[in-house]
Amino acid sequence: MPLLQRTMGSGMSSMSLVLINLAATMERADESLLPAVYKEVSEAFHLSPSQLGVLTFVRILVQALCSPLAGLLAVRYNRSSVIGLGTLLWAFSTAALAVAVSFTQCTLSRAVNGVGLAIVIPALQSFIADSYLEEGRGVGFGLLNLVGAIGGIAGSLTATLMAGHTYLGVPGWRTAFLLGAVASTVIGCLVHTQVQDPSAPTAPTPTSLSCQDSHQSNIKDSEENTRMSIRSAWRESFVAMKAVLKVPTFQVIILQGLFGTLAGVAQVFFTMWLELIGFSHKATASLLGVFYIGAAIGVLLGGWMGDKIERILPGKGRIMCAQFSSFMAVPTSFFLLVLLPQDAHKWALFAEIFLLMGLTITWCQSCANNPIFAEVVPERYRTMVYAFDRAIELSFGALAAPAVGILAERVFGYDISSSGIIIPDSGSPAEARALSRGVFWVIVIPSAICSLLYTFLYFTYVKDRAEARAYDHSCCIKYSNLSCDSRV
Repeated sequence: MPLLQRTMGSGMSSMSLVLINLAATMERADESLLPAVYKEVSEAFHLSPSQLGVLTFVRILVQALCSPLAGLLAVRYNRSSVIGLGTLLWAFSTAALAVAVSFTQCTLSRAVNGVGLAIVIPALQSFIADSYLEEGRGVGFGLLNLVGAIGGIAGSLTATLMAGHTYLGVPGWRTAFLLGAVASTVIGCLVHTQVQDPSAPTAPTPTSLSCQDSHQSNIKDSEENTRMSIRSAWRESFVAMKAVLKVPTFQVIILQGLFGTLAGVAQVFFTMWLELIGFSHKATASLLGVFYIGAAIGVLLGGWMGDKIERILPGKGRIMCAQFSSFMAVPTSFFLLVLLPQDAHKWALFAEIFLLMGLTITWCQSCANNPIFAEVVPERYRTMVYAFDRAIELSFGALAAPAVGILAERVFGYDISSSGIIIPDSGSPAEARALSRGVFWVIVIPSAICSLLYTFLYFTYVKDRAEARAYDHSCCIKYSNLSCDSRV
């Protein structure tokens, strides 16, 4: 707690922080539900791995296309309302999937789910960026990813364990989706009504006004500009987009993110792969629990390491941490998916590799990407930065899930009849091997490229950070004679 008090800005209440992190928890829980029950969904709708990949592809593609909405909405509305709206949207789509009776209905529900996630995630990230001091943003984003990982653990374990049962005649996987929808609805309503946006106009004092607060306070003095029109909001968004896309560091992080997102999305097949090996629902859930626990610790460790090494090696520490983390996906994936015998009796060995993988490959967002984004663009454009980051990266990353399915089926010999797939309780070793090879190549090649691309940040980061600070300082001078907030 003392660490949080030293690194948090003055515009964020404890209750707001708790609710924002609960929203992040539910976001990751919702994302983890479908991959956790791929086996049951494939059996219920007679779907192949490539068709399961299409469901993930649709959700991610819609999420990418709609991510700029977060930037537009944040320009016009309070971010707590934006997050609340997005949470309610994904709650509705999760409930819709629970009652779906066809592949088409599943696809439509995933599309709506993508809209909700697109609105929420960039707003959450900019919320955290505005709520922490610069030297503590790595820890701030680490905590956000930590609670998100806890949500992923809860969602995955709940869905996996419930999948093998029925409740009042309702299949367990459908019940899990209904429970997730109810929980998301409650959290969305609480965020909308209780969370205070740290950048929202308040009664300013000379020591608490940030550049953006000062600007908003001056605008408020003019009655005709109190509420921004739709036209001016679009104009502001267009200006922000042009400004953000010109930042070299933003371009580099987006480029590496195109490949890093591919590797992350490919992991949605872990549950199905383990069950094909022959692991039971409980054994699969426990293995993924180990992975998610490692990831939860890893994102916080990565944020802390990024902050610490950046203080020792300014302008280089965060980049070095990101390169290490992205590279570690190569050896850990090789040991897990290729070298390790695919034997359901080797639970302990699988658990060790999953733990190591979770601890080491999850640093990039908290140690480098999100903190660097907050430093290399002006404060007022932060939501737009995170929105376009999601839009561009996910547009490419959406290809990962279908790519895994296509590689497994057409290159490595995954066998599926025209009537669909029924996975026996004892597993299917040949299909497990084919799927593991598809996942392996979609993780390893993009991760290696991602690690190399981070090298370009050594030449752009320091310069772009200085320019962003100069812009924020000039903004404060222009709109107020008060001192600028040290958070920027």
